[in-house]
Amino acid sequence: MTESLLSVKGITKSFDGTNAIENISFDLYPGELLGIIGKSGSGKSVLIHAIRGSNDYRPQEGQIIYNFGFCNKCERYISPDKIGQRCESCGGEYELKAFDFLKLQASELNLVKSHISIMLQRTFALYGEMTVYENVLKELSRIGYPEDGRIRRVTELLEMVKMEHRMLHIAKDLSGGEKQRIVLARQLAMEPLILLADEPTGTLDPKTSHIVLQVLKDIASKTGMPMIITSHNPRVISQIADRVLWLEDGKIKEMGEPAALIDRFLEEMPDVNEDIFVAKEEPKVIVKGVKKYFYSIMRGLVKAVDGVDFEIKENEIFGLLGTSGAGKTTLSRLIGGVAEPTEGVITVRVGDEWIDMTKPGFLERGRAKQDVGLLHQEYSLYPSRTVFENLTDAIGMTLPKELAKIKAMQVLTSIGFTEEKSRSILMKYPNELSVGERHRIALSQVLIREPSLVILDEPSGTMDPITRSKVALAIKEARKNLDETFIIVTHNMDFACEVCDRVALMELGRVVCTGTAREITSNIKDNVLSSDKVLV
Repeated sequence: MTESLLSVKGITKSFDGTNAIENISFDLYPGELLGIIGKSGSGKSVLIHAIRGSNDYRPQEGQIIYNFGFCNKCERYISPDKIGQRCESCGGEYELKAFDFLKLQASELNLVKSHISIMLQRTFALYGEMTVYENVLKELSRIGYPEDGRIRRVTELLEMVKMEHRMLHIAKDLSGGEKQRIVLARQLAMEPLILLADEPTGTLDPKTSHIVLQVLKDIASKTGMPMIITSHNPRVISQIADRVLWLEDGKIKEMGEPAALIDRFLEEMPDVNEDIFVAKEEPKVIVKGVKKYFYSIMRGLVKAVDGVDFEIKENEIFGLLGTSGAGKTTLSRLIGGVAEPTEGVITVRVGDEWIDMTKPGFLERGRAKQDVGLLHQEYSLYPSRTVFENLTDAIGMTLPKELAKIKAMQVLTSIGFTEEKSRSILMKYPNELSVGERHRIALSQVLIREPSLVILDEPSGTMDPITRSKVALAIKEARKNLDETFIIVTHNMDFACEVCDRVALMELGRVVCTGTAREITSNIKDNVLSSDKVLV
């Protein structure tokens, strides 16, 4: 039988004479995901910190035994399920090495702790002014990871936590769930033998919680690394745990299979109201009372945008629909911070912070510059540069070539190109591509900068229906794979129906109505809209 990686035997920890945890015993095996549930104050965090070896949480009674596989030749430590096998690095044989955690001297204690990673609730510990890429790279440098393999390893780690599409973002501008995943990437950089996660989704909304938990589950599945995850939310644990430990007043009340145990837990807590699959519909963009007036010699006072109010939700594909001159493009430029309104407020959420896009300057809307990507209807690619150069050098991307190529491949596959197709077009020139392919390359130019809000002005242009559908699919793929929010400026009703979740119908600078594309189009009168479904 495989040796347990961790064996906890009768540990008790008291503070000021009161037991926080009492007589706790369990084993954790390689590849196992153990969930710990209980009400606030039941001892979950104390148990996690005791297992981690934190000085202030050292138990007064019991044992904590770590069983590692140890290579007798190169002194490498590995999961105990490899005991008896040959070392992949040197050919030596793995043998069992047990550590009685509470009796170790400082050097051995630090050795064991270097193989334990921990994610603490509410603590992100990132370098706020550095990019995601730099944060992970710095950790690899700190632990002495071979320099020639660091770039590749950064990419692997970000892919593991599903954050490769935020590689170039500044850490402080990320959302809470995104920061949590970067913390996880930094912990995984240490190649731990066990991961402890104390309320990793405690401050996150249900939708983001689900993403973080799925990442943890995928990592456990792919690497075989065991995990212990605490939560006061039983639905969090039911999604991913192989086994559940239920704490109450510092003692183990029950341990067993998740579904039945959590049902009993909820019976005792009828006031718990949580559904991890129901997302909070958090807004990404809020537009309030926005006006844009200017004076023309020929037309006099022009009300390009005349008192507009709406909200765009996170990850929504939102359409601005209307005839030429309805105010769509002007409004999109106001939202993108390219122009300033005459009146009103436009705020865009960047990470957890709201940025006022009506205020100019580096310390105001300038902070949202990287987070907002715009593709103008008059876009153009550099004809004398390859697709790869158009996606990197041409837009001022300064990354090592190896990493830039990986990044280019990621964005091309994210919008619907196959891996084989992406590889084949990287070194082609724009005139060697079809109209639809060129348009998708232009879209990739925007997406490779990793904006979370993308504004596309007439992305369907004068395309035929087949090409237009491919572009619509590319936008949906980008939304799904890159976690983007889109604003689509269009006069094409079919395209709006194909790609948009909701649309705002604009006329003479005003929003006439909002709703799903099909709701709006079905209510437009025949004398306004031809059967061609194009507003002109």
